[in-house]
Amino acid sequence: MRARHKGLSVITASLVTALCCSAPAHAFGGSGTRGEAEGSELTASAQHTSIKITQVGGPTGGQRGNLASTDVDWEPPPCWYEPVFTPEQLKDFTENDGGGDVSLRQGWYGSKLWTDHFKDGKDAPNYFGTPASVQGYKDYNLGEKGFFWRGVAPSLSALDDTSLCNRLMFWQDAGEIPDVPNAPTPEILAEYAYDKVEVPATEIEAKPATKSTVNLPTWVWLDKGTFKEVKVRAELPNTGLWAETTAKPVALHLEPGTDDAETFPASGDCEINADGSIGTPYTKGKADETPPCGIRYLRASNGEPYHLKASVTWEISWEGNGGAAGDLPDGTFETTQDMEVQEIQSINR
Repeated sequence: MRARHKGLSVITASLVTALCCSAPAHAFGGSGTRGEAEGSELTASAQHTSIKITQVGGPTGGQRGNLASTDVDWEPPPCWYEPVFTPEQLKDFTENDGGGDVSLRQGWYGSKLWTDHFKDGKDAPNYFGTPASVQGYKDYNLGEKGFFWRGVAPSLSALDDTSLCNRLMFWQDAGEIPDVPNAPTPEILAEYAYDKVEVPATEIEAKPATKSTVNLPTWVWLDKGTFKEVKVRAELPNTGLWAETTAKPVALHLEPGTDDAETFPASGDCEINADGSIGTPYTKGKADETPPCGIRYLRASNGEPYHLKASVTWEISWEGNGGAAGDLPDGTFETTQDMEVQEIQSINR
């Protein structure tokens, strides 16, 4: 932050109407970043979202993790607009702080910058957005019902277009969604929630469990009820917008960890049965049978275990207010377990 102050002494006060930069500008005060509130409270930083995420279905305990999209080109929305301040909140913020982001890439430090535009009606430059100059407000719009909105980008590194979501903070009447590009929608909330979905780790049952034998199949299965749908709800306060993103397990994929192996089925994709199970549990006497889901290793591991990868594919759908609904790219969650494969001439069954 010191580098931004270095040249200010040679700039006249009349020119310091805004401090802008190509990187994100964060609020600072006497003790660092003032206004960085916890939870869903609104803050001075444009990299903070007030979207509330709640898991409303599926397991919550045990080892869990986030999904990786099967579509390598898919990305969550880089930015959108959110309501940030009521008139009263903006007045309090300005009079008690006056340091923070007025857009994604424009920070104002000092109360006068805020009071000039939002209290005294002076126009302000919009360096990275359109229009280039924005008309000011009178007395923070006190007495009116509504919110001042600003662009939000949880990851500014994913925002290549510097003009995207970069309007100077603007007013919108209560109960209305701004008619601007990148205004929030149920779909945007659903896509944001995608990265917040946590699914259970893939702990497969295998027979043999950790030691297999060359040319004899290893049976793999998941019991009924091991995997259930996971559903998360995303809500954007003060907008009435919500979406629920649902992850449904649909298949288990096996990778033996070596080319000297066969998978059953040959694709390595074990579909989920109608009762929610995957594969068939091994029972005594099935050693020579071909499992519906499993692996046959063709060469011993010779002291270096093979790394069996098991990944579950999750089908992603969403629904939101107003009857909105759709699908998102499938996601996967992968775990790895060591498999030792031994060479034995005879087997007792």
